[in-house]
Amino acid sequence: MAPVTPRSGKQTRQQASRNPRHHATAPNASPEAVDPIWLLKAFCVVLLAALLCGYLTFCLLFYQGQWQLVLHPDRSKPVPTTIGGAAFETVHFGVNESGTPQLTGWWIPSGSNGLYVSETLLYLPGGDGSLAHDEPRLAALHSLGINIFAFDYRGYGQSAAEHPSERRMNEDAASAWQYLTVSRQTPGAKVIPFGEGVGAAIAAQLAATQTQISGVILDSPRTDLLKIVHDDPRTRLLPARALFHETFDIAAAVANLKTAKLFLLSESAQSLDMERSAAEPKMIVALPASPADGPAYLEQISRFLDQLHPNQSTRPGSGPPLQQK
Repeated sequence: MAPVTPRSGKQTRQQASRNPRHHATAPNASPEAVDPIWLLKAFCVVLLAALLCGYLTFCLLFYQGQWQLVLHPDRSKPVPTTIGGAAFETVHFGVNESGTPQLTGWWIPSGSNGLYVSETLLYLPGGDGSLAHDEPRLAALHSLGINIFAFDYRGYGQSAAEHPSERRMNEDAASAWQYLTVSRQTPGAKVIPFGEGVGAAIAAQLAATQTQISGVILDSPRTDLLKIVHDDPRTRLLPARALFHETFDIAAAVANLKTAKLFLLSESAQSLDMERSAAEPKMIVALPASPADGPAYLEQISRFLDQLHPNQSTRPGSGPPLQQK
């Protein structure tokens, strides 16, 4: 009989590994327990991540929709048949890439006997309502005997249905300038931007980019937009100052603007810091709150127009010209 060779421990373990039946299994083994503290920490991490994502989403929504806090367009008011009894021409301009006009405006001629028949006011409305709401003001300005071109920004009145923004409104003002100077061949020096509310910042910006402009009228400029956003209860938990970009910053626009400027302000204006820091030449006029387009209001505008082009003025006592410095 052949002798039996004893197996080493290593060989025995290798065979056991090849044959699962040889594995020893503890009869009373239990699964490993999960530490509840670890579960609580994991839950807190997931909750914080969800809250952070929700907060960042809220910030993004505010960034994209903040225009709704300071701009309030209206497209429902019907277009008047006349402007203070004067006929006007509806103009469609500002074509997009497909050749479709995006902007609708009104051309209100002064008439051949108008005192300022060679001048044109480019009316840039504020951020509330639509051009149809400004019919009384347009009628008052037209009574001065001057041509008026007024239009609705995109998102307002009869213009294209896009949400407005400061960038788009500046682009629309540039399109109106191009329409007057190219399509109507109006000399740039004879176009006087007239901005009301947030439109005052747009008028100042247009004057800064078009050096031919000899004068700009800034009626009740808005400098409180950031405060409006900051005081809104929906923005209390947001970094509104860091995210807000619809500022219509007129102070920066007029600080170095050498174009002659007329500031029309209400007597209740609490601060004149922006107007006083504006570059010369300028006129700063405080007017009674009511009527907004009364005789005193129109008289100051006439005085400013007379001083822009004194050699062409037919009114006596128009005063010395506004000199650029």
